[in-house]
Formats: sequence, C-alpha cells, structure tokens
Amino acid sequence: MADDRPHVLIIGGGFAGVYAARRLKRADVRVTLLDRGTSHVFQPLLYQCATGLLSEGEIASPLRHLLRRNKNLQVLLGEASNIDVEKKVVTATRFNGTTFEVDFDHLIVGAGMRQSYHGNEQFAMYAPGMKTVDDALAIRRKIISSFEIAETLPTADLRKPWLTFVVSGGGPTGVELAGQIREMATRSLSQEFDTIDPTEADVILVHGGERVLESFHPRLSGKAQKILDKIGVRTLLGRHVTDVCSDYAVTTDKKTKSTEQIDTHTVLWTAGVEAVPFAEALASATGVQQARGGTIPVNPDLTVDGHPNIYVVGDIMSLDDLAGVAEVAMQSGFHAAGNIARTVEGKSDPRTPFKYRDLGTAAYIARYHALLESGPIRLSGFLGWLGWGGIHITFLAGTRNRAWTLASWATTIIGGSRGERAITYGDPDTARRPYA
Repeated sequence: MADDRPHVLIIGGGFAGVYAARRLKRADVRVTLLDRGTSHVFQPLLYQCATGLLSEGEIASPLRHLLRRNKNLQVLLGEASNIDVEKKVVTATRFNGTTFEVDFDHLIVGAGMRQSYHGNEQFAMYAPGMKTVDDALAIRRKIISSFEIAETLPTADLRKPWLTFVVSGGGPTGVELAGQIREMATRSLSQEFDTIDPTEADVILVHGGERVLESFHPRLSGKAQKILDKIGVRTLLGRHVTDVCSDYAVTTDKKTKSTEQIDTHTVLWTAGVEAVPFAEALASATGVQQARGGTIPVNPDLTVDGHPNIYVVGDIMSLDDLAGVAEVAMQSGFHAAGNIARTVEGKSDPRTPFKYRDLGTAAYIARYHALLESGPIRLSGFLGWLGWGGIHITFLAGTRNRAWTLASWATTIIGGSRGERAITYGDPDTARRPYA
C-alpha cells in the first residue's frame, strides 16, 4: 500500500540533521535521512580522538540506533551529489560510485562543511584536517608514528623533525589540538620511551590573526595564550602556513612577507572550512549566489529564496553572520523541521523566522583549563573547564557514549594515560605506505 504522507528528505546526519529528524518524530510525514556515513559524529571532540584520549566509538553514534524510535524514519547511506528542484529529486552517490535517486516534498539540507585549504588542495596529502573520523584517525597515526619513528633514529638532529608538530589555525580546534599534543607528550608519553624524551616535542601553533581564539573576548583569549605558553606550545601569530611538503612547512608573515621553513613531518590543518560540493549543485539548481565559503543564503525562515520547500540549515547556511557551531546547527535543524511540521498540519502561519539563542561557546586549553563564554558570563581556568565538560557531556549523543567518555576523562585526569593510541593504515594502498 502506497504511503501518501508528505515526504521530508534530510541531507546530513550531523547536529542539524539529527535534531530535524527528532522534531519530525511525531509529525504526519515520511522522513528519509541521507548521509555519507553511518554514524552521527560529535565533531567538537574529534581532536580528543586524534590525540588518544577518546575512541572513535565514544564520539560516534550509529544513526540507525540513535533514531531507532522514529518510526516514520528511513536512513540511507549515500552522499548527495545533485538535485532537480523541478522534479523534486536528489541524486545520491554510493561509496562504490553508483548512484540512486530520492524524491522529496520538503527538503532540509544540513550537509555541513569540509576542511578548506584555500586553493592549495595539494596540502591535504601532507596536512590532514579535522572534520571527520577518518581525519582524526589519520592525525592520530601521524602523531603516534612520529614519536615511534623518532625512537628508532640515532641522533638528535634526525629526531628533531619527527618531534616537531605544526598546527595551522588558532581557532578552537587548532588550540585544542595543539594543547592536547603537548599534554600527550609531557604526561602520557614522558616515561614510555627509552631513546627519546617526548617532553622535548616542539608544538607550534601558527595563526594569521593577532591573537588566538579571536571569537572569544580578548581577556579570555589572553588567558588561553598564557596557558599555551605555560604548557610549552609555541605560538606564531600574524603568520600563515603557505607551503607544506612531507618534511617541512613554510610560514609567511602577513605584514613583511618574510618566510620561515620549519622542518617537520607532522602538519595538521584547522585553518578554515568550505561548503561541501553539493552546495554548488544546490546553488546552481535554485539560482542563488553562494556566500562566503560556499554557503547558501537563506531567508529568515531558513528557506532558499523562491523555493519554500527547501530549507538549508547548520554550517552550510548563510544567515546574519551566524557562526558554524553545533548550537546553530541544532537549533536551525529543529526550527526548519518545526516549520515543515506546522505546514503539513495546515497551520495558518506555519513559517516562523529563526531566532538563535546563544547558549555560549567553550574551548579546552589544557587539563583543568578551559574557556566558557555565554553573554556577560566569562569563565576560564578550573571553572571554565567544569563548564566545558558539562556542555560537552550534555550534548554528546547516547547514554553509553556519555558514560564511557566520562570514564576515559577520569582515567586520564587521575593517571595521565591515554588508552586509545592504536593506529590504522586505512585502505590497503595506504597501508603499504603508512607514513606518507
């Protein structure tokens, strides 16, 4: 028997997609959630997976399990690649390269962003970003194998490039990643090697701005800088990474244009994001001009201009200069789904404008040190650290993940150890050349 309920297609299983699906749980619609992966990934903790503090299982929840109580929901594995807005059909690509089509009556696009190399795509081969579980595992492989390779080398000069870690980008992800590498070296690995002294690891944070964490109040970012200095992270401000190869990185001063080469085998990239390729296909099909970073401009109700049945939410939308953070994604996904539910119910005024409630932002610097900013409230140090932990546990999906994450944090705080240090070599071709 055919199901004639309106069909809502949600593209993306991130924060926006999951919260949209939850809002539609009891709506009189059919829902399809399309994602290129099988799990909802808690991206704010990817850097902890990359540095051996958490496993990928602790920050990823299978979408089918997470949304198992949504009886009107179907989950499909595939990456949205094209759209026909007249026929109301999205084309998706399977991981083996074949394609299939999904129709829709209402569309919510929360496909998210990917790492941007600002036109230097060749950097990706040597400098992995921090947007997916694959990225986190690639970074873990580079960090752990660098210490292990250094252990096998006979002289300090040969070991030094392997014990030099360059992080490009001084936003929350870059600061968190740099701090965790340094903490790993000084606490978790300090007594575990014979030839090398891991505490000598040189962690260099390169940032083009005048201060780290520029999205925070200057007083808070100043405190973050002091903690980075204290734990031994070297910060190069006013500089960009302008070249990356397998054994070096080049930084360029923004003002003087002077360059410096840093001999290193580990460059990690957190400097900027851009829209996923589907955004270009959507913009072309709907006739809109993409905004900064390839994002899609939306109306106050989150619809694409001229297409009242197409909503764009989360990081990929452009509205009122809202930041690409988890809270914006959650709230916008929920709001778009609410508008659709009210439309289906026949409400007289179903399309309400989106109003973002800023619940605050947080960034982890080092053990017992984090920043939390919410309106006039600005916390740092131990109080900020407690607030940061509370926020992340609250929004982490799944009771099991919350419990295991708390256990992993407690183990690290008490003993300093990091149990998630296994490395993988990816596909068979990568496994034959694991240190490339």
